[in-house]
Parts: sequence; C-alpha cells; structure tokens
Amino acid sequence: MLRIAFAGTPEFALPALEALAASAHRLVGVLTQPDRPAGRGRALHASPVKQRALQLAVPIAQPPRLATDEQQAALRHWAPELLVVVAYGLILPPEVLALPRLGCLNIHASLLPRWRGAAPIQRAILAGDRICGVSIMQLDAGLDTGPLYAQACYAVPEEMNSAELHAALAPLGAAELLNVITALERGSARASAQAHTGVSYAAKLEKREARIDWTQTATQIACQVRACNPWPVAETLLQGVQLRVWRARSIAAGTATPPPAPPGTVLGPQDEQLLVACGSGVLAIQELQSAGRRRVAAREFTHGHAAAGLRLG
Repeated sequence: MLRIAFAGTPEFALPALEALAASAHRLVGVLTQPDRPAGRGRALHASPVKQRALQLAVPIAQPPRLATDEQQAALRHWAPELLVVVAYGLILPPEVLALPRLGCLNIHASLLPRWRGAAPIQRAILAGDRICGVSIMQLDAGLDTGPLYAQACYAVPEEMNSAELHAALAPLGAAELLNVITALERGSARASAQAHTGVSYAAKLEKREARIDWTQTATQIACQVRACNPWPVAETLLQGVQLRVWRARSIAAGTATPPPAPPGTVLGPQDEQLLVACGSGVLAIQELQSAGRRRVAAREFTHGHAAAGLRLG
C-alpha cells in the first residue's frame, strides 16, 4: 500500500481521484486550485475535485502556487510516496517533483509526444485526428516531456465533440493509472523516453478561434464546431446577429443535393438539418443558437427563420 497524494482541478480529474480513493492505497491529501468566482453573482465556487475530496473526507490544500515552503507545507506534511497529477493547472517546481520517492505521475489526454500542452483534446479534434488516447507520464521540468509508462488508444467517433471526448478519455486514463501504480509498487514499472519526432503543441483555444470562416472546407468547419463545444462554441453572423453552432456534420463535395453556392450561403433545410455552402462541400447544422435565445434543433430554428438564400458570416 502506497501513500498517494493527488493534484487536480476539473471534472476530467474525477475518475482518477475516484479510482485512487477506491483502491487499496492510502489517499493522504488533495491539492486543487483555489476557489474561483463563477456565475452571474461571481460567488466563489469550489473545483469539482475539491467538492469530491470534501465528500471523501480527504485533507485538502489550495495554494495559489507551489513556489514557496509555505505553499508546499501541506504536501510535505502528507509525505506522499507518489503524487498523481491530473489537469491540476499549476506548474510543479523541481523540489515538488523530487519530493515523493516514486516521483509524480501525470495523466495526459493525448498520445504523447503529439499534443503536448494545455488543450490536447480540443486540438486533436480541430486537426481531425481519428485516433486519440491517454498517456501515463513521469513528470519532469519540461512541458509534457517526461518518460512514458503507458499509453492507451481511443478511436474517435466521427461526430464526437470535445466534451464527449473528455468524458471518454477520463476513465480510460484512470484505469491505466492504476495499472502503472501497481507496477511501480512491485518494482516492475519501466518508463521509456518520448519520441523526438511527431511532436506537436496544444495551446489553449482562444475566443477568436470560434469564428467560422465559410471559405474553409465543410470538413474543417465541422471539426471546428466539435472542437469548440462546449467552449468557446463556433459562431457566425446571420444578418448581423450572432449565431452559435453547437452541432454540425460535413457533407463532402459532390454528394450534397443542393446546387453549389458562394461560401456561407444558407441552402435551406434538409433531413432536419440546415445546410450551408462552404468553400468545399456543405455543412449540415444540427443544433444552433441565436443570440439571447436557447439552443434548438435545426428543425425548430427553420420554423421561425426564413434563412434560405441568406449569407452567413
């Protein structure tokens, strides 16, 4: 049985936390980011990891950073043999990395060295990756550059969005994590250096990346819609008013029923979808939202909007 501390913040980290809490190991403490203001009232809200740690009655620490002895005090007091890090959101300095005798394990939501960085899931979908996965890595001082203990692949369904891929990869990572911890405890775990080729970086998505450029292909725009769901949500303009696109799929050039039209032209409804011409192919919008309105299916939207023939963008 190992003494294990956990560092994580969002929902993606919860399956790993749950797996550790249910294991034979001793969960000695949880690090998570400080409570943040949220909602219209800007009241402070605890992270999903903190909320679950409170239910588990596990000691919690929320330092704004881990740079000083005072900020590291709780972790040192817990004296973990292993620190598990999942989407924590803070940089671990060298003295923290060296604190547990077995080091620090990280679950990263990509098949490293592809998509190192903060937004691997969104970037993978934006790039149209059909195979994704998780990596269990020994943390070092670099940006997701540490040696790998294990990886697990996941075939991404064609219309899966970022939120759905998050939900699929989180339990996959938790299962692989437990396997690695078992091997570490037995002394049989072996980490391998990451490949020097195939390296790519996953910067956080920015709000400006949500604006749809209708001159792109339908396939590219469909990937953008999926990558931006649930945030920042792909958007365009209809007669000067914001239109958010929550779900859509591409129809390849040459297979669409409507005739060609300039990019951004609304071709009209078909099969309970709203068809829009792109630089190549047609985007079939399935769910969308006008500014100040609720999300609706394309069929409901077309009942109240005579959009056929109008240009988006």
